[in-house]
Amino acid sequence: MNNPFKLLGISDDVVNAVKDLGFENPTPIQEQAIPVLLEGNNDFVGLAQTGTGKTAAFGLPLIELIDFKSNKPQALILCPTRELCLQIASDIKNYSKNTPGASVVAVYGGANIMQQLREIRNGVQIVVATPGRMLDIIGRKAIDFTNVKYVVLDEADEMLNMGFQEDINDILSTTPDDKKTWLFSATMPPEVRRIAKNYMDNPTELTMGTKNTGNVNIEHEYYIVRARDKYAALKRIVDFNPEIFAVVFCKTKMDTQDVAENLIKDGYNADALHGDLSQQQRDKVMQRFRDRNMQLLIATDVAARGIDVNNVTHVINYSLPDEIESYTHRSGRTGRAGKTGISICIINSKEIGKIRQIERIIGKQFTKAELPTGFDVCEKQLFSLVHKVHNVEVNESQIEQYIPRIMDEFAELTKEDVIKRFASLEFNRFLEYYKNAPDLNASADDRGERGLRGDRPERGSRNSEGYTRLFINLGSVDDFTRGDLLSFVCNNGKISGKSIGKIDLKGVYSFFEVEDATVDSLFNNFKGIEFNNRGVRIEKSGDAPVSTRGGGGGERRSGGGGYGGGERKSYGGGERKSYGGGARREGGNSGGGFRDFSGKSRDDRGGRREGGSGTGERRRRS
Repeated sequence: MNNPFKLLGISDDVVNAVKDLGFENPTPIQEQAIPVLLEGNNDFVGLAQTGTGKTAAFGLPLIELIDFKSNKPQALILCPTRELCLQIASDIKNYSKNTPGASVVAVYGGANIMQQLREIRNGVQIVVATPGRMLDIIGRKAIDFTNVKYVVLDEADEMLNMGFQEDINDILSTTPDDKKTWLFSATMPPEVRRIAKNYMDNPTELTMGTKNTGNVNIEHEYYIVRARDKYAALKRIVDFNPEIFAVVFCKTKMDTQDVAENLIKDGYNADALHGDLSQQQRDKVMQRFRDRNMQLLIATDVAARGIDVNNVTHVINYSLPDEIESYTHRSGRTGRAGKTGISICIINSKEIGKIRQIERIIGKQFTKAELPTGFDVCEKQLFSLVHKVHNVEVNESQIEQYIPRIMDEFAELTKEDVIKRFASLEFNRFLEYYKNAPDLNASADDRGERGLRGDRPERGSRNSEGYTRLFINLGSVDDFTRGDLLSFVCNNGKISGKSIGKIDLKGVYSFFEVEDATVDSLFNNFKGIEFNNRGVRIEKSGDAPVSTRGGGGGERRSGGGGYGGGERKSYGGGERKSYGGGARREGGNSGGGFRDFSGKSRDDRGGRREGGSGTGERRRRS
């Protein structure tokens, strides 16, 4: 029986590579686009949602059409973000692994440009690039596009949303007039239509579904809550879906930080993704998410562009996007590669009109859902635990030696007693938390609140009553984010995240608040702690400014002699000591009493940011 990809006109070498990747049948966009693109004679516009298999739709025909005996660039693929660039390059390398002489180079910001230049000089047929870095290389006269036959603009609407219109114009001006241009986009705003008009000659147009519609595999729901209950509603949604693996969208960087920090404090395995992260920090966050070492990724629209992670179960709109079209891209993070997904909006009553606008644009109706009660959540969590216990794989050879001792421990317990105790291990915690839990649902005509105070969860503030403000000689130069610092303090200080108030991350130092009752135990637990072979110092701090000293990560207060005003207090007596230690914790944000949904270890972070937004990169103009 012929392979379905072979029936589309793909050669045996490429078909075998695709089979090795586990692809058995082409997606609808691949089935319709590949035969057209294999002809190689027409410009092409393909409209389809993210996650529908567009990379293979243009990647497989490119491999068939390119002359791999020549080491000159023959195809250029432009995409908006570093992550998407790396993903496309990786996919095409996999598709062409059985093709002799095939060479693919990824060109993107935030990485060593000299290495990319070396790869280009060594010979390449397919260049995958982000616009900013591509212009840098063109400016160095380090690449020759005179032999380019095909240009692919992937996620064209995203590139225009990120302001790459002029960059695209400049890049395309260096390519031959007789090239063929293939444009792929999730939506078709007027700007994308203008690109098609300016750079294409009577293109073949293929639309999967209706223009600008959402993925048919995604269900859309909304919950109406009072603004002050928005964060509590988010937690309840997460708790009601024990296996959730989600991207949570916020409007601003500050909101992503606040939501992520509060989730970490409350024991969830979460982290923030926003434009203030360095490129290496961003890569580490994304790698943890791809590896499912993190359950909730809290992101802004800009930071999330180009995220290509499979099996995301939910997209949660903690705040609705300003641009309604952006909802299509947000929801497209789930329901990818034929899987189903759920897109959830947490709104107040005044935002129902915006939901109706989104419905008209995506051509799908939202379901008004009710937030579960505390009892519903506890029941769901209980049977999730029961299901895990029932289906756990038992390692007979390893556990056999412990069975006699285990049986002795349970000797006086009946089967029912053992089951009750195992179930109660996790169930009791949820029962306690959701005891007397209020109804968070609000009616559609509830207009009693003004503003969106609830967009940002409550958190400790500077000099909060009942909190002590502390100094620590670690900061962003140590590749810490606020979430990292929170986890570091909680795990080494052996305190709960709920004991931490405001975190003020600086360059080579930081300030954070802890509940007064935990200060002494925190100092005791930090004795002897080190980070990167440097003693970690924690001291009480006043409100006066700090003057930094050198690069060692520590600072002294200028004037007044110490932290907190007056004479500096040393903990441990006599000369000042350092508190803290050990190498920086690995293992996610869920140590020290936090919930860990993965059981996997966490990577460290670090690096520098390229291009301001933390996602794609834009050329700095003089």
